[in-house]
Formats: sequence, structure tokens, C-alpha cells
Amino acid sequence: MSLHFFDISKHLTNFARPLKINARLAELADALDLGSSIERCGGSSPPSRTKQVKHNIKEVFLDIKVNSLAESQQEVEVTLTYEEILPEIEKAYKDESKTITIDGFRKGKAPMGMIKKLYGEAIEFKASERIANKKFWDAVDQEGLKPISTPQMTDIDFQPGTKLFFKVKYEIKPVLDLKNYKGLEVEKPAFVVKDEEVQREIDFLVKPFFTYEIAEVAEDTNYRITVNLQRIDPEGLPMVGSRSDNILIDLTDEKVNLQIKENAKGKKTGESFKFTFVDEHYHGEELHKEEFTYTAEITKIEKLVKPELTEELIKKITKDKAGSPEELHSFLKSNIEEYYTKQSEEILTNNLLGEIVKNNEFSPPPGYVSSVHRRMVELEKENAKRYKSKDFDEAAVSEYYKPRAVWNAKWQIILENLAATENITVGENELEELAKTEAESTGISVAKLVKYYKDTNRTEMLLEEKVIKFLKENAIIKEVNAEDKIKEKKEKSNEE
Repeated sequence: MSLHFFDISKHLTNFARPLKINARLAELADALDLGSSIERCGGSSPPSRTKQVKHNIKEVFLDIKVNSLAESQQEVEVTLTYEEILPEIEKAYKDESKTITIDGFRKGKAPMGMIKKLYGEAIEFKASERIANKKFWDAVDQEGLKPISTPQMTDIDFQPGTKLFFKVKYEIKPVLDLKNYKGLEVEKPAFVVKDEEVQREIDFLVKPFFTYEIAEVAEDTNYRITVNLQRIDPEGLPMVGSRSDNILIDLTDEKVNLQIKENAKGKKTGESFKFTFVDEHYHGEELHKEEFTYTAEITKIEKLVKPELTEELIKKITKDKAGSPEELHSFLKSNIEEYYTKQSEEILTNNLLGEIVKNNEFSPPPGYVSSVHRRMVELEKENAKRYKSKDFDEAAVSEYYKPRAVWNAKWQIILENLAATENITVGENELEELAKTEAESTGISVAKLVKYYKDTNRTEMLLEEKVIKFLKENAIIKEVNAEDKIKEKKEKSNEE
């Protein structure tokens, strides 16, 4: 295959899907408009600290004043005597002395008295900022404060030998007067598994065992073709540097461009056909569209030959879960039904939470929204790295998650308010019960698992599960046939 300056593969296929049966689900969800604009970011608030650290505050009881600046903003004032921060000051001298060089002494060997005389003020002022940062988190622990975004130090006054005073401003989750979250009527789609879906899954599983035989005509999509591709300009002339030879295209692949499937049908070896592809991408926040047109010269046609579904093959592809065609069909249908049940429940959840967020409109703290947004983008970057994605567009991903970050920030704040209003909590006994279950499968002690749950956001995740369960129990859930809803929406769309 010749080299060229653009990736031809994306012009041959539509967007890939994570699961074989997900295409129909995506179509149904889109047609039903159920949960399509909501993506919850699992867990609770993004951490404000880099690490969850508990400081020892028993020796010093901080002089703290907490001021309320706005509904979602507080400021803390902390005053410390010089004696109270003296251990940290002395440590700063010890650390800095290791790097200081004074004439007549080896590096790190100068007398402490001389270091204090020459550099004392600079060392102490530098240390005061680090001490203030640490003491702020001590204040958070002491007062039970709950900053939800990166705190900002607004004032620091250090007087060597006398005191350290500082102010820190930070955002908190506002207290909301919640309304309209009980008795909501919400639709839940019901999916019916079709035989053709099961057959597609069977074809997918046995595809590695397909064989091919040379053919003269591509009569339908049960073929694969080898083509030479040439991009052409609007006048139909070949574009230099835009040719790729010996490209293999599997017409059974659902991701293949539909025009290729349609235009290749009935073609013989040596004949050509055209197809177009519209590429959409972002330049910053602006969406750009570019149309590509190709001619495909067919150099080889191969007909797909499916293997016989023998007992041996069925056991192999199902890992001994089925042994006959009937058992295979039943096994796969059950799997698809289980998948649809989970997705239907997720759509219901997103639909319900979407209504509650809509019914309780407010402006979430901007710093908190930014934290949620950064977390979402970072997760996508990690996933792209894990799956070795070459086409990761951070600017496009960032733009995509902006409205979702706002929604998630709102939901997390509503979630906490709902839990407080309805007195929904996660008790120590619930963590222990979960730990006992997981200890049996992991071999990790219950005590270690409970500590791990507390150090991570597992408690918050359990709280969210309990709140969602409460909301579903207090909602009016109306089950609807997904296919009927699709038809209904298409008819309305045609009328408009």
C-alpha cells in the first residue's frame, strides 16, 4: 500500500462503537431523547487537595474565624503565634542550611547562627507561605470545612518573631431549597431483542473462522473487496499525493461507509465506483466540515463463506456456555437482554436526574465547574493513552465536556442537598458489609478495605447509589416500547 499524507481509514468507515449491539441502542436513545445529553461523572466532587492527608492538629488548636462571603463562598482567617509555628521555622532552617554555601565553609557546614544572621529573614518568609498552606488544611480538618475547588490565599501577614496571619478564600456547595424531585413521571424504554440482532452477534463471533473464495461480482455485502483508492477534486480530476493501493474493505463490517457498500454492489473485478465522505473536526471552538470524494478501482473480489455451526465451534466461541445452535441462540439472546436491561436502567436514571436538575435551576460555583471539567478531560486523556488512541483531540474533548461539566457540578450539589434533606447516609456498617463481600473475592482484610473506602470516594459513590434508589422509588416510572417511540418521533419529524 502506498503512503499518503492523510489517514484513509476514517474515510472508509463510520464511527466505531464500543459494543456490537450498541448501534441500535444509540439510535433508540437518540430517537427517544433519553439521557443523550447527560453523562454523569462517577463519584463525588473532584478533590481540592492533591492528596487526602490528615494533619496532626492535637498540639495546636488554631485561632480560626470563618466568614461567609456568598452563598457558595467562604473565607477563613487563621492567626498563629510565632511559638506555634516555631517547629516548622526550625525545620526550614535545617533544610535550607544543606544547600547554602558561605565563604570559608563547605556546602551545608556553615554555622546556624551565621545562616540566621545572613539569610534568616528570607528563609522565614519563604517558609511562612508553606506553613500557611499546611495550616489551612489543618483548619479545614479542625472546623470540618468543605472546600470544593482550589482555594486561593488572599492575604498573608508574617511578622518574624511575632505572628503569622493569613486569609484563604474557597468555594463550598451551596444549600438549596429543593423542589419537584418526588412524584416525577419518567419514561423507561423497553427493548425487544430481535432475531436479526442475535444473528449479527453469531456472525461477529464466528467471523475469525470465515473463509473466502475468489469471485467475479460483489452481489451483496457478503464479500470483501481489494481496491485502489484515488481522491478526486470537484472536477473529477485525480489529486496528487492522495492515492492508496491495495486497500482491503470488508463489506460485512457495519462501520464501513454505506456508500461503499451500495456502490460496490454488482461491480466486477476491474470496474470502479465513487463514494464521498464528510469529515467533521474542530479548529478550536469552530466546527469545520470537508467533503472527500474518491474513486475505487476493484482489483479483487472475495466471497465470504461462513463455517458450519458444529458443536466444537459453538463450544469454542462461547467458552463451553453452549453446544448447539439452539443453545447458542438462547445464550446470546440472554446476554443481549441483560445488556439492554442495564442500558434501559441507565437511560431511566439519566432521564430522571435530568428532570430534577432542570426543576432546580441554579448557577454552580465556577471554580467547582472548572475542577469537574478538568477531571473529565483528564479521564479522557488517560483513556486515550491506555487504548493508544492516535486521534485524541484535547481541544475538541474539552469543548464537548463543557456543558457536561456544568450539569455534573449541578447534580453533585443537588445530590448532597438531597441526601441532607432526606437524611440519607452511608453508615459504617454498610462499608463493613461491602468490605466483607469484597474481602472474600480479593483476600484483602475487611479493615484495610474499609480504610481504602474512606480514603477514596467509595463512600460518596455509595451515597449516590442510595439517593438514586430513593428517587426511583418516589418516581412514577412509565415503561414505553422503544420501537414505537422511534416511529412516533420520525412521523413528527416528517410532518415538520
